[in-house]
Amino acid sequence: MTPPVINPREDLETQTRQSDTPFARGPQTGHPRRPCAYRRRRGAAWSLLALSIVMLITGMVLPQGLLVAAGLVATGLAAHFLTPPSGADRRPRLP
Repeated sequence: MTPPVINPREDLETQTRQSDTPFARGPQTGHPRRPCAYRRRRGAAWSLLALSIVMLITGMVLPQGLLVAAGLVATGLAAHFLTPPSGADRRPRLP
């Protein structure tokens, strides 16, 4: 008796249906959605970016090195929050 053949495409489809149902149902309903990895609120990240730019400009106008350093760190954090996730941890795993 031979083991059943597993189709990787069907397995990926079932994994997607289980992990992100609105994304999987999107093409069938005619209302496509973004994958869950890209659906996140970015309002806080944009406001952090605006605040960090204000901190940078204020630190440069008033010679305050600590304010410039804090503005650079906050800019880095905002940029990290605004970039989409990537890497092996966001890809579905196949058996």
